Amino acid sequence: MLLTGLLYGVALLILLLVFAKVRSFRVRQAILLVASYALYLTWGVWFGAVLLASTVMNFLVGRWLKRQPTAAVLWAGLAFNLALLAVFKYIPGIAVSIPVASLQRFSRLALPLGISFWTFQAMSYLLDLYRGEELDPTFVEFALYMAFFPVTVSGPICRMTEMLPQFRSEKSVSRHDIGRGLCRIATGVLMMQAAQLLGKGILGGEGINGGFDHLTRWSGLDVWCLAFGYGLQLFFDFAGYSHVAIGAAQMLGFTVPENFARPFASTTPSIFWTRWHMSLSFWIRDYVFLPLAVLRREMWWRNLALVISMVVFGLWHKGSILFVLWGSYQGILLILHRQWQAVQRRLKWEPPAAIWTPISWAVTITLISAGWILFRANSLPQATQMLAAVASPASYLGHVLPRSLYLLVAGLAIAYAAVLFVIDSLDRYAERLGPPATSRSEILEVMVRERWVWIAPMWAAASLLVVTIMERQSGAANVFMYRSF
Repeated sequence: MLLTGLLYGVALLILLLVFAKVRSFRVRQAILLVASYALYLTWGVWFGAVLLASTVMNFLVGRWLKRQPTAAVLWAGLAFNLALLAVFKYIPGIAVSIPVASLQRFSRLALPLGISFWTFQAMSYLLDLYRGEELDPTFVEFALYMAFFPVTVSGPICRMTEMLPQFRSEKSVSRHDIGRGLCRIATGVLMMQAAQLLGKGILGGEGINGGFDHLTRWSGLDVWCLAFGYGLQLFFDFAGYSHVAIGAAQMLGFTVPENFARPFASTTPSIFWTRWHMSLSFWIRDYVFLPLAVLRREMWWRNLALVISMVVFGLWHKGSILFVLWGSYQGILLILHRQWQAVQRRLKWEPPAAIWTPISWAVTITLISAGWILFRANSLPQATQMLAAVASPASYLGHVLPRSLYLLVAGLAIAYAAVLFVIDSLDRYAERLGPPATSRSEILEVMVRERWVWIAPMWAAASLLVVTIMERQSGAANVFMYRSF
């Protein structure tokens, strides 16, 4: 993993030097495409062959769709992409579960890295063409759209309407973009280190992974600790990776979609799902929910469309009953929130924000966290047992998980909240602050204007602390958790 990171870092540095010298967007595209495929092939030559086959087929279907924009052509393209995804992502699991001889050949089929992400990118391209978007990428541009190295492995999911103008830009990369990109990469690396620490625990084997994979009984307190902790672990891991991907793209002058916007500050399930894995959430909204919702006007249908959309959200991660249940659960939460809003409007009741907002936040985070049990559990019986412990008052009298894990989850949650509070406070102060040298407090002004002076040492200290703890442990934690999806 370290070697792969070094390869990506060297490639990024070389591309920065090239972009500083080369202004022609066609030359940039060619070099960027070669670099993207070279990096992707380090994960497996077979993976590169699948990506290339998907790219060629989708490009040809796109050309066909431009000449003949019919539903039949569109569905042919979508069927190809869904079949490709099913072969690699869903059939191997079915082959393991169902002892049918004809399926056994698929049981050991490796999942091409990032196939869920670039397949959805391909489908959005076809859907946008069918809707009348004026998109005319060359094959090189389309291949780059599918293989763009910052986002190929685990997103964010991009759209051709956003990327094509950027691929054709000849502007030079600014120092500001490079600096901001480096900051985001550093932030992402620290977040992923925190995710690894949560996975393994302060003492080896006493983290979130061990709580799910090695225990066979849990108290209600244990389940809530694992639920909150896993949500935090997943966030640090995937949001951290997203920071790295977005930062790498920004260093080269590209803007890719944001993936997270402080989801743990959400006060309703609806707000949460506009802040968590945003590139996928908005994809599901635009290409699944909205097309379904307009088919009928009845409220029951819109609610059903919401549940279907969230089930698709779940199945995108993995084709199992647990993810169907997780998607259904999240869809029901969204419906219940809508029903509550309807009741408020009917009664014309507007509770005081100072009282209602913290209550709404606590309820939202608790309900969302309960869903992570279905998302992370290794089997349906395990999920059932853990949720039964939550519903049993007697199970709250003790705990099985080590206290160190409770302290770690609480400590990282508080630390993350404190960081956000400091950032917001400094941002608000910066807005009130006039031109340089007008502040009464020179130290505070330096903290606001030159944040790298104190953030860099703090980042280094935090990283050193996490690495030191991790080095004393044995075993491996999940790295890039979303890579398995």
